[in-house]
Amino acid sequence: MNRIQLLVACALAATSCQGAPPGVAPQATASERLELARSIHERVLVLDAHADIEFPDRPSPYVGDDGRSQVEPSKLHAGGVDAVVMSAAVGPGPRNDEAYGAARAAAEAKLGAVRALAADPENRVVVARNAAEVVAAHAAGRPALILGFQNARILGRDVSVLDDFYAAGVRVFALTHMGHNDFADSSRPVFDGATGQHEPVAEHGGLSDLGVAAIARINALGGVVDVSQLSSQATLQVLDLSTAPVIASHSNARGVTDVSRNLSDEEIDRIGKNGGVIHVAPFRGYLFDSSDAGLDTKIRAARNAAGVEEDYYYPFELYWEIEDPEARAAFVGSISDLLGPGSVGAMLDHLDYIVERVGVEHVGIGTDFNHGSGVDGYKDASEALNVTVALLERGYSEEDVAKIWGENFLRVLRAADRVND
Repeated sequence: MNRIQLLVACALAATSCQGAPPGVAPQATASERLELARSIHERVLVLDAHADIEFPDRPSPYVGDDGRSQVEPSKLHAGGVDAVVMSAAVGPGPRNDEAYGAARAAAEAKLGAVRALAADPENRVVVARNAAEVVAAHAAGRPALILGFQNARILGRDVSVLDDFYAAGVRVFALTHMGHNDFADSSRPVFDGATGQHEPVAEHGGLSDLGVAAIARINALGGVVDVSQLSSQATLQVLDLSTAPVIASHSNARGVTDVSRNLSDEEIDRIGKNGGVIHVAPFRGYLFDSSDAGLDTKIRAARNAAGVEEDYYYPFELYWEIEDPEARAAFVGSISDLLGPGSVGAMLDHLDYIVERVGVEHVGIGTDFNHGSGVDGYKDASEALNVTVALLERGYSEEDVAKIWGENFLRVLRAADRVND
């Protein structure tokens, strides 16, 4: 057994991050540690539970410095990313037939863009509809793209539209984005241009009757319910109703960073009890030190200067509501400067927190790439190996890493798919 093989054996001997021996022997050199991480990264199925869909031929403020999607095929291949949930997300807007039609058209166009990626043989990617297809794609060395959507505005007020999207291959369903809709309350209320006021913290007290019906229909179809972006009350109601495990595709822990977009301890505990999975994101607005009084004061000052005066607290809140492009860019830039570059370590602090509460079987990675996410060392899919390196350095075993990167998500996908067998 050579030195690298010995290090791999040591890593395989670790059983969990609580009290387990380090995944990498302390006497290993930097190059040996990297080679060990790379060997594990290549074996496990690496899955990102959430990225927004970007059109390759349209400008966007969210793509990489190269002007291309953070999860475009060459970056998936370079980073050893084997699967990613590509979400057709739409933002807040009016509640009328015209706006609902536009939201649906936008979502369908985004899903079409993913299919076009898969249709180009040079990209070597496939669209997968179930766990078996994801695993088969991994074995063939072809990243799998799993379709999802975010914001029930796409449905209008018609729950049966879920059937159309499921038939089109969508497997992950999130009811809200920014702003409440007819189905559920969001964790991030927005300014309502129609009334000239900010939305209330809760409109429905969680789920509306439409939302309750939607959860039942997603379960019946065999889709995965995604609670990211829901209000805490709505999330807990989903957990009362769902007959299958759920995911939070890109949510962190409020116990580490106290913003409304992150999950409370009660939500974390309930998702674990449900058998679900919480996927942490390298999004700086979910990772900053909210206990830093000086930083808190500066963030609130920047928000007030941009016109946010209510107590509702989320660093980047309002940026979609600023109509003037220069003013919007100035606000986002000021908040970005205050938050700093972020780090993989800060993201894994949230993962550790969740593992300590509910176990390694209930965590994963969901980047929120293409929507402002990215930290030093993990700015796009090409840098995914850095997360594996950091996990091993924290004492996670190869078995743990495999669960975190993909096995936990696939377990939920299988469970949802067979809930009515």
